[in-house]
Amino acid sequence: MATAVSTPTTTPTAPEEGIAQVVVLDAALLVRDECNAREHDTEPDEKLITSVKEIGVEEAISVRPRPDGTYGVFKGWRRAQAAQVANAAAEAEGRPVRTVKAYVREDLVGRDGWTRFLSLVENDHREGMSAHDTLRAQELALIDMSAVDRRTAAKALGVGRNAAKQAKAAQKLDDATLRRAAAGGMDLEQTAQLAEVSDVRGAENRLLRALQRDHEDGGGRGHWDQEMALLKAEQTDAEARAKALAELEAAGIPLVKQPLYGEKDRSRPLSELTTGLGNPLTEDSHKGCPGHSARLDDEHRPVWHCTDPAQHGHKVRPQPKKPRTEQDEKDAEERRKVIACNRAWKAAVGPRQEFVTRLVRMKTLPDAARVFAQEVLLTLPYYYSSWTDRQEFETLARFLGLKDPEKTNLRKTAAQLPKARVVNALFAHVAAACEFGIREPKTWSHLTAWQARYLLLLESLGQADNGSYQLSEVEQQAVASHRPTTSADGDSDASTEADADA
Repeated sequence: MATAVSTPTTTPTAPEEGIAQVVVLDAALLVRDECNAREHDTEPDEKLITSVKEIGVEEAISVRPRPDGTYGVFKGWRRAQAAQVANAAAEAEGRPVRTVKAYVREDLVGRDGWTRFLSLVENDHREGMSAHDTLRAQELALIDMSAVDRRTAAKALGVGRNAAKQAKAAQKLDDATLRRAAAGGMDLEQTAQLAEVSDVRGAENRLLRALQRDHEDGGGRGHWDQEMALLKAEQTDAEARAKALAELEAAGIPLVKQPLYGEKDRSRPLSELTTGLGNPLTEDSHKGCPGHSARLDDEHRPVWHCTDPAQHGHKVRPQPKKPRTEQDEKDAEERRKVIACNRAWKAAVGPRQEFVTRLVRMKTLPDAARVFAQEVLLTLPYYYSSWTDRQEFETLARFLGLKDPEKTNLRKTAAQLPKARVVNALFAHVAAACEFGIREPKTWSHLTAWQARYLLLLESLGQADNGSYQLSEVEQQAVASHRPTTSADGDSDASTEADADA
């Protein structure tokens, strides 16, 4: 069937339904408007057709006029089609045809965005519209609107200013996933974020659990943000491995496969092999060997191997062969834990610094943050003075919201800083120093008292803000020994600060 195309005209000041004319139209003049939000399952079912054959279209549809004299239906297209089918049957049987009542929206000619929005609202309140149609309609409607209309529509839909981009991103998910996301309480932004990491195994369930924990803790997004950071870190890690594998494949170097259960692994790393004359084997000297291959280490770097040294004339370096012990297994497990904690510590930086940025930009800085900053400035612990000596102020510039953090002029910024923002800027200064002090991935394993106080401060401020920030699992592990304990008589016994300046 034909699709209506709008012709621009003067835009009215307010898109109100009340200015529409209610008229009766010949069903043959009705075509689907190009801005009808429903793009799938648009045909009328037999039940609807039977009803229209008997009593006609009771509820008025909504249309806008087209230059060729037809009318584009943006609300009620399935009813309009049912009327056309019913009229065709009536003509064939020699019975009179029925007209269709319609709101004619001349004010919407040329206003594709608002037309699509009105169609979306209509269809969203009816059963059967797919999640993809809803998202696509939101995206296209908001893109096509004026700034004034976009604000009104976003408010009506209960979405934020980035809704169009988020709706586009969320369309990557299938309908079943979109329905589960909605049932689990995800908003549009969260659904779009799920789409970003949907290729990570278990991402959907992990995010749904994080969302549930946030609801239980007051409705913030602390657990969600931490889980998203971990998922993105895992996604980056998987991408790095895929890139390394692709580079090996492009170079024609096979990857050593893990042996199946019961198979003997004949491959050996080149570091354990020599030539027949006892000379070392290197990547370059081994390239011509048919057994030249590689495995990837934990950092996705190639470790060169020979698939069958004996077959290709290599010798194993003489070295005592030690059986694998229980301690070896424990060491391997500890190594895996360290790698996981290092990755989690790096992932936690994003949510933590985003929260600090929100604190700095508050109209009034929380008292606990102000007192912490004042204490650092008055006592000048080692980590703070060390950071100021390094003059690495990019993180500070980001906290302050400066446009070009790498090239910003802090002297100029200080001169322009309003008096009401001085305390916020001082906290940003202290927080940037703290961030510098905990930048290394292994910091989690040897956190000092000052570093722990900084993290515990952020945790308490996040909890006070309806759970908008939560410490990640590795951060909670790192501060565990520094948490204040309560003795039997009720006195608070804080952890020692002997290492406060360490």
